[in-house]
Formats: sequence, C-alpha cells, structure tokens
Amino acid sequence: MTSQRTKTLHLVWAIAISAISTLSMAQTYPMKPIKLVVGFTPGGAADFTGRATAEALGKILGQPVVVENKPGAGSSLAAEYVSRSAAPDGYTILLASPSSISVNPAMKPSMTHTVHTLVPITLVSNAPIILAVNPSLGINSVADLIAAAKKSPGKLNFASSGNGSAPHLGGVYFARAVGIDIQHIPYPGGSQASQSVIAGQVQLTFGTPPSVLPFVKANRMKGLAVSTPKRSPFAPDIPGMAELGYPQFNFGFWYGLFAPAGTPPDIVKKLHAAMQIAMNAEGPKAALAREATDVALSSSPEDFAAFLKEDAKLWTKLVKDSGATDN
Repeated sequence: MTSQRTKTLHLVWAIAISAISTLSMAQTYPMKPIKLVVGFTPGGAADFTGRATAEALGKILGQPVVVENKPGAGSSLAAEYVSRSAAPDGYTILLASPSSISVNPAMKPSMTHTVHTLVPITLVSNAPIILAVNPSLGINSVADLIAAAKKSPGKLNFASSGNGSAPHLGGVYFARAVGIDIQHIPYPGGSQASQSVIAGQVQLTFGTPPSVLPFVKANRMKGLAVSTPKRSPFAPDIPGMAELGYPQFNFGFWYGLFAPAGTPPDIVKKLHAAMQIAMNAEGPKAALAREATDVALSSSPEDFAAFLKEDAKLWTKLVKDSGATDN
C-alpha cells in the first residue's frame, strides 16, 4: 500500500513539475532565435511570404526569426522535418501551403506527416489563382474559352507549376465547374508555366499572381478571370467568377503557420497573438500586396484548425478528380 502511495505521489509531483516547467517556458519564450522552415526554394512566392513574416514576427517577439529553406517532395520534406524531427518548443515553426498540408497526403496516403502531427497557429496570407491565355488565340473572355473548349474537347492545354500544385487543381476545379475538357501540362514552376503560354506552346495557364500578373500587365498574356467570386484589388481589370456567372467557383491559395505537435498551448497562443500584431502592420501588408497577396489571419488557432478541416475536403476531392499521384 505504501509503495503504491509513493508511486502515486511521484506521479503527481512529475505532472506538477511538468506543468510548472511548461508555464515557465511560455512566460519566458522566446529566449533565442526562432527558425521558420519554408518548403520551397528561395525567390518564390512562399519564400517571399516567409521572409516578410519572419521579419515582422521577429520585431514583435524581440528575437530574430530566421528562414530556412528546405525544398523537396512538393514541400513535404519541410513538413516532415518540422512534424517529426523538430523539438516542440516553439523554436522551429513551419510556413506551409495546401500542398504539404492537404494535397500531398491525399496524393500519397503513406506520408507520415499529416495535419495531426502539426499544430495550426494561424493563416498568414491568401491569394487568388489567375486564369490567363495567350493573346494571339483571340480568346477574350471566359465565355470565349468555354465555347472554344466545347467546340474541340481535349484540344486546349493548360500549364501549371506542377502535378498536384494549387494552379493544377485550380484548373481541374474550373473545368469541372464549367463543364469543359482541357488537358494539363505540368512545369517545374510558375515562371516556366507562364513562359510556355507566352511562347505559344500551351494555350492557357492557371497561376499565382506573382507568376502571371507581370505578363498580363505587359500585355504578353490576357487575364480572363480570378478564381474568387469578386475582383481582386491587385488585379481590378480582371473579373471575378461570380461576376461571370459562376458563383460556385471560389478558390484561393494560402500560406499558414504551424508548430510541431506537442508544442505547449501557451506558446502557440503567444505566437498567434504576436502574428496578429506583426502582420497587421503596414510594412508586411504592403510587402505582400506587392506580390498581389492579402494578409489573412485566423482569429484563433482553433479557428485555423476548423478552416483546415473544411479546406482539406476541397483539396482531397480535387486530387481525386484530377487523378494526380506523386509519381
């Protein structure tokens, strides 16, 4: 009986010490630089968003936030690293997109990282996908595109930044929504996809604003629509889908902040609160606006988790509809 009581007391003390340690950690956090892992190469939209986030967040937390690029496997290497190898202490966090959180696990169910091995902190940004065509086609509207596609099913090709990418799945979503048959041509990145349209190798593309808008503004591509119901303030001359008669088509591309599972809730809350201040400042907003991207913050980590649950349903369905695999 005494031995059992001693074991119980030891367990209670262990739990109490752990709780005190966690509380103390959260109160003093951060005491050293924080690493922000980005699953894409330097120079792209994800890297730009990550660096803007890191700079703004570091100012609020009083410690440097250093970006570490860890590209590969459609950004899943970064998610695997943070969810499986990083200590859950708030000093290694992840900037992720739907690719690593929902798309890649749907394409390859054997992946070990899932949304359950990461703790959502907050949505960071959101941007539409832009539908654009080669101007020489004589296609000047979505209605023209649909008519051309229905006249010659399977003859029009669309370029994207890769198999299973958001632009690829955006193209699948669009084709399903308007009832046309267009063929997907994947490229290594958004820039290459846009160049293929400009060169006339492919007729149209679905791309992120940084990949497409500069060419639209230079009249080297014609923007037909943004993938959201309303026009984007970053592309006011390009109509939204609801305006064109397709209110059911609503598709955006986001980045969000995550921590490894097991990160103390108080640290997650502190990071969330810091992001509310950091990303609502004019500097980060203006920086992302230059990339045609909106700052879009979750009201709480729980709100972001609920968003992810619903958002995953769309991405999983689009993966299934597209037939995309990791091969």
